[in-house]
Amino acid sequence: MIQEKGSISITTENIFPIIKKWLYSEKDIFIRELVSNSADAISKLKKLQSIGEAPATGQEEFRITVSVSKKAKTIKVIDNGIGMTDEEVKKYINQIAFSGARDFLEKYRDKTDDQHIIGHFGLGFYSAFMVADKVQIDTLSYQEGAQAVRWISSGDTEYEMTGSDRDKTGTTVTLYMADDSIEYTDYYKMHEILKKYFSFLPYELYLIDEDKEDKDKKEKSEPINNPNPLWKKNPKDCTDEEYKEFYRETFLDLKDPLFWIHINMEYPFRMQGIIYFPKLKHEFETMEGKIKLYYNQVFVADNIKEVIPEFLLMLKGMLDCPDLPLNVSRSFLQNEGYVQMISKHITKKIADKLILLHKKEYENYTRYWDDINPFVKYGCMREEKFYDRVKDIIIFKTINNEYVTLNDYLERNREKHENTVYYVNDMNQQAQYINMFRNNQMEAVVLDALIDTHFISFLESKNSNIKFLRIDSDITSNLKDQSKEEDEKETKELSEKIEKLFKDTLNIKGLKIQVEKLKTETTPAIILLSEQSRRMQDLSRLFAGGDAKNMFPAEETLVINRNSKLVKALAESIDDNEKTEERELLVRQIYDIALLGHKPLEPDALSAFIERSIKLMEKIV
Repeated sequence: MIQEKGSISITTENIFPIIKKWLYSEKDIFIRELVSNSADAISKLKKLQSIGEAPATGQEEFRITVSVSKKAKTIKVIDNGIGMTDEEVKKYINQIAFSGARDFLEKYRDKTDDQHIIGHFGLGFYSAFMVADKVQIDTLSYQEGAQAVRWISSGDTEYEMTGSDRDKTGTTVTLYMADDSIEYTDYYKMHEILKKYFSFLPYELYLIDEDKEDKDKKEKSEPINNPNPLWKKNPKDCTDEEYKEFYRETFLDLKDPLFWIHINMEYPFRMQGIIYFPKLKHEFETMEGKIKLYYNQVFVADNIKEVIPEFLLMLKGMLDCPDLPLNVSRSFLQNEGYVQMISKHITKKIADKLILLHKKEYENYTRYWDDINPFVKYGCMREEKFYDRVKDIIIFKTINNEYVTLNDYLERNREKHENTVYYVNDMNQQAQYINMFRNNQMEAVVLDALIDTHFISFLESKNSNIKFLRIDSDITSNLKDQSKEEDEKETKELSEKIEKLFKDTLNIKGLKIQVEKLKTETTPAIILLSEQSRRMQDLSRLFAGGDAKNMFPAEETLVINRNSKLVKALAESIDDNEKTEERELLVRQIYDIALLGHKPLEPDALSAFIERSIKLMEKIV
């Protein structure tokens, strides 16, 4: 009969109050550590059985059970794994676990928050004392003739070992909870924690409420985990519906994902997982992604930027990396070659998937583009190698609802405007300019995402010979009527008269006025804003709030179309002194109509426009 009392040999007296204080904000990791230990114990027994060093006959299904009792203030973690002999308890509990606690504190207690341990794996058995006043272990080794052992400690340096009444191979760890941790004995609280960490634990995991009187219900309980997650299967054996269902269950998202990437590799490191491209309602959702990192199917953390490239955090997925060095600091991970290799490989897999879609499923690729383009563009700006791989499959939607690559656009518009990309960022507001382009067989691309302001500058930095111009920033020669004037002198004099009329009537400081003969007869005037001026205003809005106008005044140009029927009629009345009032009304009306095609009118200008419109209608009547 085992009967022993002793003192644990550690140099730091009663280290557990320090542990409790240091890890107070993440106390629930104690259950992850204990259940992980149980899973390890089962894995060790399975290994021994597979090589014939442990009997497999009569072995019940491997399982782990967590039981809670508010009445008794206890939590039990029970497994049917390898178990321990009395000598192993002395070695692994009295020596290794407690000296590990000391070493852990010595190494990491002075680290700052941003250097904390990834997932805190390696805290081990002693993390139980973060929440318990007393811990009891009952264990029986698989070895023939082994005696069951009970070990008890109250978190100081003293322990007691005796025989145990456990009659089956495995281990039960019983926690007698401290008053400030009673919340963990709540069934629903524990269920939430177990689902967080162990939704995909490789062995069946059960949760039992010991306070329930319905024993049959306890015996018939279902496992709360899925030991065989979809990422463990061969991708060839998975159906589209399985991928979608797994996504909905894991992320509680009713919308189906657009597509996914199934990672299943053994060399040069082990990694399995599925990364989903979600369907976004709008661009702001791109920041709501979540990549879950697992270690041997046990959850570690969300969105660990040292392992997962930052731009992938816009997606959703799960990655299981059994070879990941977790019990090290973040600063070590940042310089760890193995971790960098994982990050690079994930980036490559994403790029390869996009390239394959573009090549093999182009119709689907264009259908997905509106949802995935913010992610692709952001990835290009954040990861140089990602851009290098996908730059030739970045596509742009045109005002004619076609999709083109940058090279395609430049090539087919080379004769009209070489090395210039015209774009729109508001299809409704810039409709007048779009119609002019369409009517003259001109092409512009649509860049209306929030990220496009930065992406345009990024592309220009990568292609120094190319410039992007918004459709309302310049009058290309293709929109002008190039036919030779019959009387150039008379035409010049008329243009000067029109320019003077608008300049004197409007009297707007800084407004440039330009008279051109455009191909269209229906547009009397348009407003141009130089690309440089507009970009400076956009940047100032981002960094200086609403004071953009004062910091960078708009360099607007009013282009008057002397080919317009309205402008021609107005020109003919310039010398008619009886029509001064009508001319002034028309000049201001033409200017406001041009502004409306460029941007919304300010409240005062809109009121004046409405009043003026009424006056003009009254004169017609």
